[in-house]
Amino acid sequence: MKSFNWKVIHDRAQDDASTSKTTPIYQTSSFTFTGLDDLEGFFQPENNRYMYSRYGNPNPDQLARKVSELEGAPAGVATSSGMSAILCGVLSVVRPGESVLIPEDVYGGTYDLFQQFFQEWQVDIHTVSFTDLSEVEKHITEKTALVYTESVTNPLLRVENIEAVVNIAHKHRVPVMVDNTFATPYFSQPYKSGVDLVVHSATKYIGGHSDVTAGVLVGEKALVERAKAKAIQLGMNISPFESWLTVRGLKTLSVRMERQSSNAKAMAEFLNDQSGVNVYYPEYLATHGNGAMVSFELVDRYDIHKFFEQLEWVKIVPTLAGVETTVSYPLKTSHRSLPPQMQKKLGITEGLVRMSVGLEDQMDIMKELRSALKAAEKD
Repeated sequence: MKSFNWKVIHDRAQDDASTSKTTPIYQTSSFTFTGLDDLEGFFQPENNRYMYSRYGNPNPDQLARKVSELEGAPAGVATSSGMSAILCGVLSVVRPGESVLIPEDVYGGTYDLFQQFFQEWQVDIHTVSFTDLSEVEKHITEKTALVYTESVTNPLLRVENIEAVVNIAHKHRVPVMVDNTFATPYFSQPYKSGVDLVVHSATKYIGGHSDVTAGVLVGEKALVERAKAKAIQLGMNISPFESWLTVRGLKTLSVRMERQSSNAKAMAEFLNDQSGVNVYYPEYLATHGNGAMVSFELVDRYDIHKFFEQLEWVKIVPTLAGVETTVSYPLKTSHRSLPPQMQKKLGITEGLVRMSVGLEDQMDIMKELRSALKAAEKD
């Protein structure tokens, strides 16, 4: 069996007929056929041909194949974004009149998708605290079609007890879908814990360089095939070039996550030593690290506006996971649309900062944070 690092870099299914060291970019909208019999062959079961890039293309297929292999899953589909991957995954399982369980502390964009689109689609959404799994089981009914959660939540970085969630859901024959974006397959492989579908915003750590928008869904073959059909019907396909860029970024996932996780741990320890700073950092996620995200709350002694204004080279962005350190402000970006009472309950406060730790030297990041904190101190 090949190692994780081998799988990140190499592709078992690369075209042996090609002498190209890397997979070519199949930048085409369609493919040609030699005749009507050849065309008819595309529609036969188990064909390996391509006809139209919305239906399939070698580059998106390579991206889906590599992520599914890293997750230990049998099948995958690449889509235009993380949100479209979530959408086609849910549509592969849930029907109007059924219900879904989601955590209170789910990502704000996902919360909007469930509470707006799926509510309008006549799906009941039950939002419960996953910190008490008895609440999850209590809300499972004969109408429950899916339990959805995140391996590491956004932005307060709670680590989900995936095996326990799976055990509860599967006891009631309900499938489980997990967003593994923050953890990545390097730290967590939910499919191996019994999860039915795993989704990634590949825009983040899979691509890793802030230059693509992409999503990947992997999992049980039958469910992924249904999800892929939805992606084709709804035009959720990702372009060949963005797929190629994402695969190129994926090849450095291991080395990036090793360095970024080490940096994040150092920043969490530094921030934890600062007076008036509450730190959120995932613990015991994996034996070789805890991810590259650190969230922290600046309490009364700091002016949050001055903190952001005093940052020199750390950029303020609404996303994460590039090679450089960045910060975001969840209250006014990712969780802006949550009701104020839900924001307060979850701890999405005026002083909360979400930091995506990059590849820089630790001392450079620490110096930047120390300088901004000092400047933000109130008189």
